[in-house]
Amino acid sequence: MKITKNKVVALAYELHVDDGESGMEFFEKVEKAEPFFFLFGAGSVFPLLEKALEDKEVGDTFEVFIDFENGYGDYDESKKVVIPKSKFKEDGKKQKDLLKVGKVIPMQDDEGNHYRGEILKVDYKGVHMDFNSPLAGFDLLFKGEVVSIRDADPEEIEHGHVHGPGGHHH
Repeated sequence: MKITKNKVVALAYELHVDDGESGMEFFEKVEKAEPFFFLFGAGSVFPLLEKALEDKEVGDTFEVFIDFENGYGDYDESKKVVIPKSKFKEDGKKQKDLLKVGKVIPMQDDEGNHYRGEILKVDYKGVHMDFNSPLAGFDLLFKGEVVSIRDADPEEIEHGHVHGPGGHHH
C-alpha cells in the first residue's frame, strides 16, 4: 500500500534543528514502537514533509529538509503577551501550581482557537506568555522510516485526524 490521500500513516523519525548559528543539532526521536500517526492529505503536517512521503510504502525511508519559513515560521515577538492572572482562576481560586515559569499550557481564545503557550514569568502585570512554537525560526531536518499505512475510517476523514491507538480519542 502506498501513501496517498486519506491514508493513516505512522512514522518513526529523528528531528534535527538548526537555528542558523550552531548547525544541525538533534532535537527528538520518535521510535517505531510508538510512532507518530497522522492522516495524509489533511494538512496536519508540513506540506514539504507530505510531498516527500507521497507514494512511499512501509519500510521506505525518507529525509526531508524544511527551512524555517516552510516550517514553524520566524520567531514573532507579537506572540508574546501578558494575560491577567484572573484568567487563570478555577472556582474563584488562583491556580498556583499551574502558573510556573517554563510550563507550557493549552489555551483557547474567545473564538475557540486552540493555542499552547509557555509561561515566561509571572508578576504584578500578569502572566507573561509566549505563543511561538519552540521551533519557530529553526530549519528542520526529518530522517525516518514509514512504519505503517492503512485506509482511514470515514469518521477520521470527516474529522481530519486519526482516531484510535496512536491517534486522537474523543
